[in-house]
Amino acid sequence: MGIKVKARQTKLSVGPSAGKYRFIMQAEIYSTLKQEKVIAEAAMRSGISKGTINAAWEAIGDVIRAWATEGHSVAIPGLGTMRFGVQAEAVEKVDDVSTELISTRKVIFTPSVAIKQELKNTSINITCYDKDGKVVKQVNSSDPGNVGGGEGGSDGDLDENPMG
Repeated sequence: MGIKVKARQTKLSVGPSAGKYRFIMQAEIYSTLKQEKVIAEAAMRSGISKGTINAAWEAIGDVIRAWATEGHSVAIPGLGTMRFGVQAEAVEKVDDVSTELISTRKVIFTPSVAIKQELKNTSINITCYDKDGKVVKQVNSSDPGNVGGGEGGSDGDLDENPMG
């Protein structure tokens, strides 16, 4: 199965193309899978009871929260690592440093090489809709499958170290 993308012809209201129609692409999200469904599927695939998997799931979540709040980058099995970070203004003088400079607290996810490879190998199917909702074109991926790096990068390579 591939990633389904909708490209909708939309009239822009801001920016240099304000008032003009452009095709805006967005990946379709089918639904958010609830924890219970994920646990049931993992139990079926592994042969481990739902209760045991649920207890492990909760414990892993507790550990990730505890360690991330202590400043660790925490491995998420098979997916990559996550850590907490901030976005803040820079100041010239040390006397000006304060928490008021922090504009955003964020969760930073750095994907593993394996998950980036999986994404690279996943096909993309685009359905284009005109402004009236009529399908006007369908496109299947033929690109090289470039994958953006972790932490906002777009290097396209599969290097596990996003910093170099």
